[in-house]
Amino acid sequence: MAVMTYREALNLALREEMRRDPRVYVMGEEVGLYEGAYKVTQGLLKEFGEKRIIDTPICESGFTGVGVGSAMLGLRPVIEMMTFNFSILALDQIVNSAAKLCYMSGGQYNIPLVVRGPGGPASQLAAQHSQSMETYFYHVPGLKVVRPSTPADAKGLLKSAIRDDNPVIFIESETLYAIKGEVPEDPDFLIPLGRAAIRREGTDVTVVAYTGMLYRALEVAEELAREGISMEIVDPRTLRPMDTESILNSVRKTHRCVVIEAGAGFAGMGSEIAATIQEEAFDDLDAPVCRITGENAPMPYARNLELLKTPSKAKIAAAIRKVCA
Repeated sequence: MAVMTYREALNLALREEMRRDPRVYVMGEEVGLYEGAYKVTQGLLKEFGEKRIIDTPICESGFTGVGVGSAMLGLRPVIEMMTFNFSILALDQIVNSAAKLCYMSGGQYNIPLVVRGPGGPASQLAAQHSQSMETYFYHVPGLKVVRPSTPADAKGLLKSAIRDDNPVIFIESETLYAIKGEVPEDPDFLIPLGRAAIRREGTDVTVVAYTGMLYRALEVAEELAREGISMEIVDPRTLRPMDTESILNSVRKTHRCVVIEAGAGFAGMGSEIAATIQEEAFDDLDAPVCRITGENAPMPYARNLELLKTPSKAKIAAAIRKVCA
C-alpha cells in the first residue's frame, strides 16, 4: 500500500492502463502540455507522447464524437471533461451514439469509452460549474455511471472502467482531489463496477452517501455515536448499475434509511433508492425513507449562500435524529 492523493491515484490508474494496453489513449482540453486542469494527467505526455495524450480545441461535441468513433474501431479512449458541466455540449454523442450503438448494431459494436472529469459542488464556481451531472446520465440505458469517493476507489474503479467494453461516465469530485488515502500499488488492482462499500458499520440507521456527502456523513456519525445513535454508511460508488442488494441488506438490518445527495432532490438518486426500498423492503422499515438533498436552486457564487445550497452536517444530523426517534 502507498499513501497518495485522489488525484495521484487517478494518474496512476491512467498510467498503468496505458502501459498495459496500447489501445488506451487520453484526449481532452489541456490534458497534454498543461497536464490537465486539475493535474490528473501530469507526466503522461512525456511518457506516452502526443499520439496518445491528445490536446484538443474547446469543442466537447467534436472530441467526444472522435472518441466514440475510435472506440467503434477498437481503441479505448479516455475523454476528459475539464468539468462535467461541459458534458452537456456532448450529450448527443454520449446519449445517442455511445449509449446506443451496441444495441442499434445488434452487438456488432462495443463502445469501450470512458468520459471522466470533475463534477458536483466545489468552491465558489457558481451556477454553471457546480452541477451534479450524474442525474443527466444514470437515466440512460447503455451507460454506466461511477462516482468514486476515496483514492483507492479512484484507482480501482477507473481501471475497471477503462477495461469495460461499455461506455462509462466517471465523475470525480473537485473537492476530493487533494485528500489522501492508502492505495494498492498492484497494477492488477481493480474494483468491480456495481459493487457498493460499507464505510461504517452500524445498527440503528442506514445512510447512503457518496463523494463529498460521504465525508459529511462520516463526521455526523462520530457526533451521533456520542448520543447513542449507530449509523451504518453505504457508499454506492457505482450509481449505474447500482448495488441495491447491499443497500437492501443494510436496511433489513437497521430498519431505517437516510439518503444524502448534493444535487437538487427532484428525480434524484435518493428518489430511486427510496423507491427500491419501498418496493423490496417495505415490511422491514420502522420509519419512512428520508432524503436529504441540495436545495432546488442554481448554485450561488456567494460563499454564505453556497453553504446553504448543499446539505450541511447540522441538517444531516437533524434528519437522522428524527428518523431514529
